[in-house]
Amino acid sequence: MRLVKHDLNINFVGRRKTAIILSGGLILLTFLILIVRGGPNYGVDFAGGILTQVRFNRPTTPDQIREALTTIGMGDSSIQEFGESKNLEYLIRISGTKAEGNDVSKDVENALGTIIGKDNIEIRRVEMVGPKIGKDLREKALLAIFYALLFMVIYISGRFEYKWTVSIIMAISLAIGVYFISLIGMSIIWLIAAAVLIAIGLCWFLRLEYALGAIIALFHDVVITLGAFAITNREITLSIVAALLTIVGYSLNDTIVVFDRIRENQRRFKNYNFEDLINHSINETLSRTLITSITSLIVIVFLFILGGGVIHDFAFALMIGVLVGTYSSVYVASPILLVWKGQWWGGDFLKIKEEVREE
Repeated sequence: MRLVKHDLNINFVGRRKTAIILSGGLILLTFLILIVRGGPNYGVDFAGGILTQVRFNRPTTPDQIREALTTIGMGDSSIQEFGESKNLEYLIRISGTKAEGNDVSKDVENALGTIIGKDNIEIRRVEMVGPKIGKDLREKALLAIFYALLFMVIYISGRFEYKWTVSIIMAISLAIGVYFISLIGMSIIWLIAAAVLIAIGLCWFLRLEYALGAIIALFHDVVITLGAFAITNREITLSIVAALLTIVGYSLNDTIVVFDRIRENQRRFKNYNFEDLINHSINETLSRTLITSITSLIVIVFLFILGGGVIHDFAFALMIGVLVGTYSSVYVASPILLVWKGQWWGGDFLKIKEEVREE
């Protein structure tokens, strides 16, 4: 099954300058938002505290809820509408510093009942996570994403460049580097950022071009997805970490398909410009890429619309991730390979097309 013509001729790599500006701008915007807001908007899973889901039997505003919470000294709690407006449901998040003791949720219920009326409220869900547990979960989640990226890059190096020994050397060097950096006492976020920079440097030094393209593309996808959450002020929870790991796997799978065709075409077209080779490979795999992305998006969009508030953010993360992952396989991972061939600028895409027609 093909969605596009077999002789499609789109110069994807020729638009790499525009792609670099777009991707760089989105990543920079993400970092600026995170710096201004003091980091991601962590949910109760990671920040610690109490999350209470309340349903009201009559229209209620966040101001009324906040007024009720003020009577127990929690007026600065986060109040967020949950699901559709007609459901009259709200999520109330109390920070970890104030969520100590077993009677906090009961105090919230009583305070709301005093102002709004006990007959008009229904406590649907209560989740409690201690601040220390939340911190541990946050660090483990970040490490899970980092190690997923690392081992996928090692696999790419061995799979496409037959450099398993070099890949193992890179993994050992990275582990040693991370160990010594951790001795300084860096926070987990800065530690992972340093580790990613070390990994990129090792890929460059050891000339692991496919691995470099893959790790930059995966980093690009995760950061932009986090940026979408920062812009929309959505919370980062354990389910979102699961979504990010899913995005990493999806994006890498798409990148592997393109890389595999590039390597195959390198054996077929040995005398032609590498930029032409990449373009031809992307066009050949475009139909498969679109079919995979569209079928995935159809399911995710319906989850987003009809799945309810519980998985709404999860579906949102997957939706952004699939779009960005498809884009990065074409416009981020593949053009990185041109750096090693010294063909970052220029190229004639007609030569390969003519040879394909002759065959």
